[in-house]
Amino acid sequence: MAKPISQAAKPAPLEDAEPSLPATYEEMVHAISASYDRLSKRLKQIAGYSLDHPNDFAIDTIAETARKAKVQPSALIRFAQAFGFDGFSDVQRLFQQRLLEARPSYESRLASVRDCGENTPSALLDRFVEGNMAALEHLRQEIQPNKLAEAVRLLGQADVIHIIAMRRAFPLAAYFFYLVTTMGRRAQLMDSVGGLGREQQVLIGPNDALFVASFSSYTTEVVQAAEKTLRRGIPVIALTDHPLSPLTTNSTVCFHVEDAAVHDFRSLGASMCLVQSLVVGLATGN
Repeated sequence: MAKPISQAAKPAPLEDAEPSLPATYEEMVHAISASYDRLSKRLKQIAGYSLDHPNDFAIDTIAETARKAKVQPSALIRFAQAFGFDGFSDVQRLFQQRLLEARPSYESRLASVRDCGENTPSALLDRFVEGNMAALEHLRQEIQPNKLAEAVRLLGQADVIHIIAMRRAFPLAAYFFYLVTTMGRRAQLMDSVGGLGREQQVLIGPNDALFVASFSSYTTEVVQAAEKTLRRGIPVIALTDHPLSPLTTNSTVCFHVEDAAVHDFRSLGASMCLVQSLVVGLATGN
């Protein structure tokens, strides 16, 4: 006979866990990100589901959550206990608090845009504009002022700011480089032209800083540059799209930005706004 859920064995908390239980949704996200690599396959599955569907995770029953996450209910209890909680409801309460405090979600704002059946150029323009407006509002709500201040401080202390992003994120690197150099700061755009990416990374000095940006699927060269630079004790400022992005644990300060998406074409409006805020904040000394 299967063991009742209430009698599930309580696993030992994760090694190197936080000294106190997460008290907010943001602290829980941080704990998940920091511990993700050490979780079992099933617990990683739950972690990914919780961050991809935080609203459902907050309001569904344990049975419904298990069905959607494609795990057994007992795995949800083990997930909670791995972070020091007694049971699933203790973790769920953090997600519920986020839902109570949140304004209408980014996804709900975009739902009306996605449901529109018109695909003329003018209709698409309307949808992209509405989507970017919602993404920018979400950025303003979610980005923490202390993280912005810390990122600007670290960039301001750097002798040279090195910048790397590829594929869809490359415009962010190009704009960052353009803006920061026109404001009189020393910077290097690590574009790997001629296959010289490694040689460009060697130029990162101990008193410099690195800005990186990458979105799913994450570019290996960018992630490796962040990892190697951080390992040297050099500040890394990262912009990415998900708390489980590899840049989350390979950066000093990491920003998670949800850009607008229409028909699976993602904008860079919110990400570009964040880059602009960082560089202008740097230039004005704030």
